[in-house]
Amino acid sequence: MLLGVDVGQARVGLAASDGAGILAHPVATLARDESGGTDLEQIALEVRERGAVAVVVGLPRALSGEEGLAARAARRYAEALQRRIEVPVRLWDERLTTVDAHRVLRDSGVPGRSQRGVVDQAAAVLILQAALDARRAGRPVGAPTKQRKPRSRSSVARDEKDQP
Repeated sequence: MLLGVDVGQARVGLAASDGAGILAHPVATLARDESGGTDLEQIALEVRERGAVAVVVGLPRALSGEEGLAARAARRYAEALQRRIEVPVRLWDERLTTVDAHRVLRDSGVPGRSQRGVVDQAAAVLILQAALDARRAGRPVGAPTKQRKPRSRSSVARDEKDQP
């Protein structure tokens, strides 16, 4: 079982996979609490209660692949979460996920004003579903929270074999 997290400035979307790790579903939208960390604690509680084996946090890179302010903030958030939980936290490239989440909600008939409270959950579902699909296809589920120096091909292959 995996959890997915979409980090925003005001809210954090949370999604969970089913027990078989096939489908992602929305769980909650949490108020972002940069000073108190109550959102991080709530995610840590969900990890323990659900028996999650990993958490996938969306990394909002620019279309060019560069990491801007939002990506650096998501990386810091993932690192802070990693300090609170025992399971691995992985970063997933989530370019345009929020845009896709708005489109999915609009296409399903959710009015624009009603999207605000659930778009973060929908984005977390999209992030997690993409990670689940990658895992099922034998690809790595994101990257570690810390950026590392470039490694040899053999060490990359060894690490990918140990993915959640």
